[in-house]
Amino acid sequence: MLRFSAATETGLLTQLEEALPPAPDPTCLPLAGSAAVRRRLLLTLLFLGAVGLPRAWDLRGYTADSLALLTGRKRAYGYRYTEAFLSQVAYADGADSFTSALACWSTQLWHPPQALAEDTAQPHTLTCYVDGHRKPVYSDVLLPRGLIGRLGVVLGCRALLLLHDEHGHPLSVPTHRGDQHLTVGVPVFLERYEQHAGNSQVTRMIVNREGMATAFLARLHAQGRHVVTILQTNQYRDLSSFSGVGAFVPLSRNTHGQLIREVAPARISLPREDHPDDPLCLQVALIRDLRRTVPVQPDPEEAPYPSRWDSDLPLEERAWWREGWQATAAPAKETTAKLIPIVTTQETPTIDAIELAQTYIHRWPAQENIIKDYLLPLGLDTNHGFAKVAVENSEGTKRRTHLEQRLARLRQWAQSAGKREAQASQRRERLRKTFTGRSKELYQELWAYQRTLEEQGLANHVLRQQVKERKAIADAELEHLRAKEWRAYEQCNAEFRKQERYCKEQRDVLRALEDLKEQERTMYEIDNRKDQVMTVFNSPAPSHRTPLWFRSNSARSTTACSIETWSSYVTASIRRHLACPMGAASRSPSGPLVAFLLRRKWEKYRDSLIMYQREKSNPLFLFA
Repeated sequence: MLRFSAATETGLLTQLEEALPPAPDPTCLPLAGSAAVRRRLLLTLLFLGAVGLPRAWDLRGYTADSLALLTGRKRAYGYRYTEAFLSQVAYADGADSFTSALACWSTQLWHPPQALAEDTAQPHTLTCYVDGHRKPVYSDVLLPRGLIGRLGVVLGCRALLLLHDEHGHPLSVPTHRGDQHLTVGVPVFLERYEQHAGNSQVTRMIVNREGMATAFLARLHAQGRHVVTILQTNQYRDLSSFSGVGAFVPLSRNTHGQLIREVAPARISLPREDHPDDPLCLQVALIRDLRRTVPVQPDPEEAPYPSRWDSDLPLEERAWWREGWQATAAPAKETTAKLIPIVTTQETPTIDAIELAQTYIHRWPAQENIIKDYLLPLGLDTNHGFAKVAVENSEGTKRRTHLEQRLARLRQWAQSAGKREAQASQRRERLRKTFTGRSKELYQELWAYQRTLEEQGLANHVLRQQVKERKAIADAELEHLRAKEWRAYEQCNAEFRKQERYCKEQRDVLRALEDLKEQERTMYEIDNRKDQVMTVFNSPAPSHRTPLWFRSNSARSTTACSIETWSSYVTASIRRHLACPMGAASRSPSGPLVAFLLRRKWEKYRDSLIMYQREKSNPLFLFA
């Protein structure tokens, strides 16, 4: 009753009815049926989860009356009729219209337009949490795959983008291919959401570590959005990686009053591949977790050579090969408190580090827990529709592109190595001829010099000394030429070996391309339209805060009064297994026919209908 009344009072049913696409054919039933039929079918899809049916397929064995009561029929619609309606809506672009209607309805519900006209001229700024969720799809064919976070495996899946406001209210949930990365879909998704949400603009966005990409952050920053995320562990080393680190102040304490986390403002500059001269400057809330320690990472430029495992022991205790040697504990490694750097693209002279840290930490109760505790149990991971169409194998294309690029580089490297080998060979031949010619000249000069000395009649020891000195000068000159020739020879051999290795790798790459062509499977993309329609139906209705909104805004209405009475009265009726009549306008039992639909998580109460009939006119139905 509460969900049905909340969906009516908040205008959800009206929004969904208006978003229904027209039937492509006047004879296309049930989409081309009357307004009452379309409304009942919408109610059937909306309250499938309320009666314990995860998908329309389960209507085949459904025989209870609760769904019929919720839709205003004597009997609930069957599987074929409901599935036909769902398929017709999905194939008539109903997924896009329903997604737009959900964005408009949820934004108006939780962020109503301003009362003053001058305020409505400026867009209403929103702080939103964005997260990606992948639900696995098990199939015998190859589907676009992604990492399933809760399972830790890569499977064929559908990718969902979930947008929550700062209070945890779901605003929009689009569905995409399973291999689409969050950084690819978020910019387009935000633009589309703002287009359909009316006078609202997402100016501050909190995203998890998956959104830590410099190009992604720079693009959103250029659009005027402030992004809050967390650095990846390979983007910093320790405190020395940050600049302008301020004083650490307490952030959180445990139940005993002990300080467990402290935070300080800082800055960091990240390089950009597309703009190497223009790094991305981010402000940081640097959290130091005193409960967790990590080993101190040495500076790569100042890191000493690795020492032996026993270098800390005295010399007399290093004889570990001797009998009776006793081992001692290795020295403890130097540790430091773990750093958790939360960054933002917001440009301000100073930042409130505590507020920035708390904003990101609030992502768990505002989004992660909402997904885990409410959306997943209510069917977010349930798949609807498995129609497939053959598409290009993105995994094979990615691998083929990599291999083709590798093959092109190897061919270029082989040609370059061949040219360098030929040049080195020509240079070595030129140097060899130069060395041979110069060697002949020098030794002929040396022989002539020796003959001249002999003609002069010098003593033998003086003759040998002068000839030896003259030969040393000639050998030094020849040694320089020989070294140049040897270097050219070594370079020629090195380039030859490179060319040989590149040619061998070309054959390996071509073999890999042939194997890929033989083993490549056809990839099929799942039609997400039907699944997106059901995601829209499951997202707003089960919101745990919608009944709170309804009670706070409709406390004086007749329906709300009945709901209050019902919530306090149903426990006793369950115990007595008897439903007493009760009027909608009063808090006490009354005389008309009353049907209570008892829904509890125990199977003995699920879909049980206790009827109390006093007369057969003016029935009143209350639903729990």
